[in-house]
Amino acid sequence: MFLKKYNLKNKIALVSGAGKGLGRACAIALAEAGCNLIIISRTKKDLDEVSKKIKKLKVKCKSFVCDITNYDHLKNFINKQPRIDILINNAGNNIPEHFTKVKRKNMEYLVKVNTIAAFNLAQLCTLKMIKLKNRKKVGGAIVNMSSQMGHVGGPIRSVYNMTKFGLEGLTKGMSIDLAKYNIRVNTVCPTFVVTPMTKKFLKSKKFKREVLGNIPLGRFAELSDVASAAVFLASDAASMINGTSLLVDGGWTAK
Repeated sequence: MFLKKYNLKNKIALVSGAGKGLGRACAIALAEAGCNLIIISRTKKDLDEVSKKIKKLKVKCKSFVCDITNYDHLKNFINKQPRIDILINNAGNNIPEHFTKVKRKNMEYLVKVNTIAAFNLAQLCTLKMIKLKNRKKVGGAIVNMSSQMGHVGGPIRSVYNMTKFGLEGLTKGMSIDLAKYNIRVNTVCPTFVVTPMTKKFLKSKKFKREVLGNIPLGRFAELSDVASAAVFLASDAASMINGTSLLVDGGWTAK
């Protein structure tokens, strides 16, 4: 009986940044739970590959090539969707620089992608969600992809810290405003995961050693660790979890 709560059959989830890494893993995991997907990314080739994989799981999948910083493009697409029940607000980036050497253009780009675009996507999807007449009965879920760096500071991560701490604050505020619609809002906060985005940083043996030294479990997170956390928060198994963070960090922030 309890396992039925993890079943997402007949739900429709939108996943941003779904072409690679965490977004791709979350989209496939949701499909495995029976969810129908709307996937967005900047690269058609990546979306086609993910869509093909999802359709093999006998669920529906629509894909859309989109830069999430293009508000009008995003709004036009979301408004055309008949229904959205779940948002995995995943798209984001990082450009590690020492605080004294942060280039303004990089800072503004990261704020635009990690904070402003995340806000816009969440708001647009929420407006679509609340149009469903029985939303309060069926519920909804928004999962903002944050980071352990939304809870603790890190070297050469000041701008990333700023954007992810901001996302944590946004999540708490959203969770209060949207509770009356039975739309829950939470974050997943991974430690370092081997993805296309982090691979370049982890090439440094020194950096790799320092990172593992900060994770009590002594290993990097797997894509499946993060994806399964996102599916849990999106499901009815987490129906009383709202406005909080699920830290998938191997104990990094416990110290």
